[in-house]
Amino acid sequence: MLVLGIESSCDETAASIVEDGSRLISSVVSSQIMDHSPFGGVVPEIASRKHLEAVSDVVDKAFREADLAFDDVDGVAVTQGPGLIGSLLVGFSFAKAFAYAGKFPWVGVNHLHGHMMSVFLEKETPVFPYISLLASGGHTSIYLVKDYLHYDLLGSTRDDAAGEAYDKIAKMLGFPYPGGQIIDDLSLEGDKSLYKFPRAWLQKGSFDFSFSGLKSAVRRVIEKIPENELKENTPHIAASFQDAVTDVLVRKTINAAKVTGCNCIAICGGVAANAGLRKRFSEACMKENFEFFSPSLKFCSDNAAMIACAGYHKLKNNIFSDMNEEVYARG
Repeated sequence: MLVLGIESSCDETAASIVEDGSRLISSVVSSQIMDHSPFGGVVPEIASRKHLEAVSDVVDKAFREADLAFDDVDGVAVTQGPGLIGSLLVGFSFAKAFAYAGKFPWVGVNHLHGHMMSVFLEKETPVFPYISLLASGGHTSIYLVKDYLHYDLLGSTRDDAAGEAYDKIAKMLGFPYPGGQIIDDLSLEGDKSLYKFPRAWLQKGSFDFSFSGLKSAVRRVIEKIPENELKENTPHIAASFQDAVTDVLVRKTINAAKVTGCNCIAICGGVAANAGLRKRFSEACMKENFEFFSPSLKFCSDNAAMIACAGYHKLKNNIFSDMNEEVYARG
């Protein structure tokens, strides 16, 4: 089964064709980073307009890359939410029209479900049930993934997501948006033990997260450092901050695996591209004799291949959407 995936939940317009939920045929992503960077974050109105400009060309390019005609696909999968309403509407409406014109079955996909399915685009894949940490700019959650269609939320962030915290700390240090990669790179040059930033463990046994206190602690440290000394201290702040974030993410996820009796852990989402986080997880899973899985870097950020993968399993099980369905901002 060839499935066309379309993704437009935030600031990437993407289209992909995937065979049988695992074999990548084509993947095209049009990023808006340069459009939003001057504003220090995503501007919803700009995002939706850029999606309108790009979606048709991106889908055309996905078909050209795959060397396929429009009527060669067997179904369409599109991000339905969560995300920015204006952005979601562009991709969702395009997918509806494409499916209607071609008389294809189609299905709306939860963006978070798509991220969790991204690991199945790799050669080595986890065995059900497994624990998945989804860490991105807007979400930080732990799930028990039972099969391709069923998953239970075990815990999520109560305030800032991990990715948001990275971007905000980068901005405090004078770096442009997005700042996650910058902090990750800088942390390699710093001493992570120089600053003792707090870890929010919350109630005993909780799988929830909180990064607002950490963010405030970093701000207080930055404000106390003389301006002429900030540059030399920046790598140490970055390393100490990253150590605090990864410590909580890894320990809570490992604990979730122990409590649920799973021996497989997967990470996904934009923050899963963080080299420091991947290293910490690999080491921790090796120590606990757990299997560890993570998608390729190109599948960590928003992409349509993961949407096609998730959509394939819904279409295969006769789960379809109809033309009356709408997008949703949260879910």
